[in-house]
Amino acid sequence: MTRSLITGGFGFIGRYLALMLVDAGHEVTLFDIATDEAFLKRGNGRITSAKGSLANWAEVMDAVAVARPDHIIHSGAILPPASEASPQAAFEVNVNGSYYVLEAARLLGVTRVVYASSVASYGPDAPRDIVPNDFAQHPTGMYGVSKVCTERLGEYYHRRYGLDFRAVRFPPIFGLGRAASSGWTAFTSVAVEEAALGRPYAMHVAPETATGVLYIRDAAQSLADLAKADGAPLTQRCYSLHGFVVTARELAEAIVRHVPDARITFEPDEQITEFVNSIPQKLDDSLARKDWGWRPRHDLDEAVADFVKTVRGA
Repeated sequence: MTRSLITGGFGFIGRYLALMLVDAGHEVTLFDIATDEAFLKRGNGRITSAKGSLANWAEVMDAVAVARPDHIIHSGAILPPASEASPQAAFEVNVNGSYYVLEAARLLGVTRVVYASSVASYGPDAPRDIVPNDFAQHPTGMYGVSKVCTERLGEYYHRRYGLDFRAVRFPPIFGLGRAASSGWTAFTSVAVEEAALGRPYAMHVAPETATGVLYIRDAAQSLADLAKADGAPLTQRCYSLHGFVVTARELAEAIVRHVPDARITFEPDEQITEFVNSIPQKLDDSLARKDWGWRPRHDLDEAVADFVKTVRGA
């Protein structure tokens, strides 16, 4: 039986990924600063928790030593806006924590680490329409800087020690569990959740504002798929992913198709609209498709339908 350790295991991606891996027959350990006993019960005895901080070397080492994982999926991080409120804390967790994960893997014989990187690793010089997989990364925020640092660290550990480091760069992810406080692109998630709960919601972007997104189940599945992919065809250590591009108006229309009484309005905020418009709409995922068969499984309507069903069944 495959043993998996997920950092940030009780986070947005970690929870979906854990349940997917359990369904695939894995034993899963969730490493995080907090635990959730109710969620652990959903694993039918195959999900355990290891409480600790990525910023604490001893706690990372202990978690890996006890779990004895076949691979580590590293999704733990401090996200914006918290990463900008305290860039020092973000560096400790996101950069030093990544070093601790890689070094623990090396010392304890874990041969593969799969990392969740982000479109935030690119900077304002990235093209708006489509970003090549190898486009230069010049982020301006600590979160993006930490993603670039970890990508380069992982590549170093691969070259120096033979560690099988693999990474995906996510576009903004939406789905149940993404908090409204987790950044200005969270409006895609909050709009669907509020509508499914019968509450009105005002989007603070202009209706024509377009953003590239990836549904949470596809994001989690990509990590599971890359973790088990044959290494021989892989030509990169870091792969960009893409889901679909949607405007705020198109999202609102899709919500109404699945929640006919939804009350979605627009109250554009110039700063938020400008920020969303600055994010590249599409990351070129052609290498991921070619090398390990990456394919998103949800288009806009399929994602919204599943999102609404998940909210109402939660």
